[in-house]
Amino acid sequence: MKPILQNLVEMTGHRDHLRLELSVLSTLQKLNHVIEVRALELFTDAGVAHMRPRTWVENGQWAFTDSEATADPRRETLEHYPYLRECVAHHGDSALATVHKGRYRLWLPMWVHDKVSTCLEITQSRPFSAHKLDVLKGVFQVYQNYQSLLDYSERDALTGLFNRKTFDEQFSRHALHGLVSRPDAAPPVFACNAHVLPGEPVQQWLAVVDIDHFKQVNDRFGHLYGDEVLILIANILRNSFRSHDRVFRFGGEEFVVLLRSTTLGTAHKVFNRFRMAVQEYPFPQVGQVTVSLGFVSTARGAPVEILGQADQALYYAKEHGRNQVCFYDDLVAGGHLATKVANDDVELF
Repeated sequence: MKPILQNLVEMTGHRDHLRLELSVLSTLQKLNHVIEVRALELFTDAGVAHMRPRTWVENGQWAFTDSEATADPRRETLEHYPYLRECVAHHGDSALATVHKGRYRLWLPMWVHDKVSTCLEITQSRPFSAHKLDVLKGVFQVYQNYQSLLDYSERDALTGLFNRKTFDEQFSRHALHGLVSRPDAAPPVFACNAHVLPGEPVQQWLAVVDIDHFKQVNDRFGHLYGDEVLILIANILRNSFRSHDRVFRFGGEEFVVLLRSTTLGTAHKVFNRFRMAVQEYPFPQVGQVTVSLGFVSTARGAPVEILGQADQALYYAKEHGRNQVCFYDDLVAGGHLATKVANDDVELF
């Protein structure tokens, strides 16, 4: 029991969802007779339930995929996993199956508000005893409760998006293509991004989004409707970007998007698609709402510098008609903006 308790102490010392996930999988992997553990992502594509491994062991190293769920070549339909499918369909807390002789599998879905998007899968070389199941479910419950605590501390109370204080760590991982390391393991292996064609220049992007004339919404309709606009904008943001992109509410009517592993042309299309989705959405009582957006590559500079560049592009958009997307480098190349480098509180021109 002592090693499990030591692992639980390590597990609950993390302040990051991915490190916590790696830690719980490492704890389970060390148990007797366990062959393999994986964290699965469950999702629906074209009305069909699917799963894909999100975190697993590959060639003795921890690995996770940074590709979009619906494009991941590792994905499978839940039809291939009837016991897991039935468990999810009936809101069960676990499912057991004999894969074949010498391989027995347990699934533990994580339920959040009657939905499941994550499931732990444990495969071992002998049937699961009642005691082993109790231990596994106990570790899983600690993991699930701690995930909820992390989620609460990292999320904006009104919109449910990531909050400002989580930005720096998420930005660092985003800029490194999701790279994180564990002190007792080699760096993770990454799955390829299935959307990127050979030869395309792929970068990471940061966008700052601001709701146009939001003060007028609050002044005319009241803060209750203003809050509803913020919640609906947050929902449109969630639906406009992929699961491995990151969306933050920075406060007030300002949001930040970290767009992963795509080309400049695609970034333009994705950001403009989001802008149009907001423009065409019928906001109750308020009617039409629009947003302005400025974005920049994250390839060069510290977070404060990159944020400053995206802000410059945003304010150019707001000062020149609003309801548009502006790319910082284009504005500099066109002579509309002077290059500005931020160094702490000093701006160097």
